[in-house]
Amino acid sequence: MKQSSIIPKPIAEYDLRLLRIFVSVVENGGFSAAESALGITRSTISIHMSNLEERMKLKLCLRGRGGFALTEDGHTVYRAVINLFESLNDFSLLVGTLGKELSGELVVLCADQLDKKKQEKLAETIEIVNQKAPNLHITLDGDSISNIEKLLLKDKAHVGVFPVFQQIEGLNYTPLTSEAIYLCCSKKHPFFNKVDTQITALDLASASTIHPGIDIQGKGREQLKKLNLNAKAYAFDMRKTMILSGRYLGYMPQSYIQQELNMGEIRIIQPSILTYQFDLSLVSNKSPREASKVALLQSAFNQVFKLS
Repeated sequence: MKQSSIIPKPIAEYDLRLLRIFVSVVENGGFSAAESALGITRSTISIHMSNLEERMKLKLCLRGRGGFALTEDGHTVYRAVINLFESLNDFSLLVGTLGKELSGELVVLCADQLDKKKQEKLAETIEIVNQKAPNLHITLDGDSISNIEKLLLKDKAHVGVFPVFQQIEGLNYTPLTSEAIYLCCSKKHPFFNKVDTQITALDLASASTIHPGIDIQGKGREQLKKLNLNAKAYAFDMRKTMILSGRYLGYMPQSYIQQELNMGEIRIIQPSILTYQFDLSLVSNKSPREASKVALLQSAFNQVFKLS
């Protein structure tokens, strides 16, 4: 019958020391290579590893003429120890921020080009954050939705602003803004001088149309299914450029094309029918490593965007 581990619960400081030696041995590829990294002799490392294996009642590694190699249990323990040490580091970071003025980097990522009104609100948000924590180094940048989601989950970004087409486990979503999005064409397009009643479903199905480059849901998806999607542009500025070519129809929020509408360069097609909502959300990690920074951002966004 296999003996059970004698490592106490909670883990003692001595066991943490042995585990740090084990990690160094694994990451340096053996006892000899770990000597300089640890500053102790190979024989001492061997004694410590034997003590760890004895306390765990597990064979963690193979050593001998065949070289150093982890056992299956060794691989499992190594992964668990890495997670343990990361948790300890997270705890240290958290405690280190308590009672202190916030400093370091603050990362805000947006997936869409913002219209003037949203830019002004975001600028006001940044102003509030800077006033409350002037020592923070603020990074405001753009990226794709999928990359922002990954960076939030890895705590490489603090908040993201993007439309939510699917919710990812581990992320928290707060509705930020909502506006209608409409099918448009430019004055160079054959539809521009037609009244809405003259543009039939067959006309729309045959006209080249821009796909938004992402799998949207609900009413928007149903409308896209009826169109001839033979081009793609996710970013609104790129999509507007393609619409202005006169070769494509495309969906745009009115706030992004208001100037072109006023100048008669773009028109909206059947606005009561060919429309759906474009919603932006404030997204963050549900359990962020730097919770105080995320809380500061959320508070500023709440204040400016009047979130409930």
